[in-house]
Amino acid sequence: CLVWQGEVAVKEKDEDGTGEGGLKWMRCFDCGQWFHGAVKVALGWAMWKTYLGRADTDGNRCNAMGILGDALRDSRCEEALSVLEANLALNQ
Repeated sequence: CLVWQGEVAVKEKDEDGTGEGGLKWMRCFDCGQWFHGAVKVALGWAMWKTYLGRADTDGNRCNAMGILGDALRDSRCEEALSVLEANLALNQ
């Protein structure tokens, strides 16, 4: 249900300009606590897979890559570096 909530929030932000958008992928809807550990990594991968098919310049795709890179930073530094470097290259 966390992935679904994230998808809905981004769709609302894109279509209506309302809601939390990408923040829903990073923070608990109920308590507002930032996700961490395995949940943060799982949601980072889920967000990346959700928006991977979009254009390289799509804001949600770039945001997903940044969130994934940040999630990997704590446990998989080499993978995080690759993802964050690719994200930086796209945003230049």
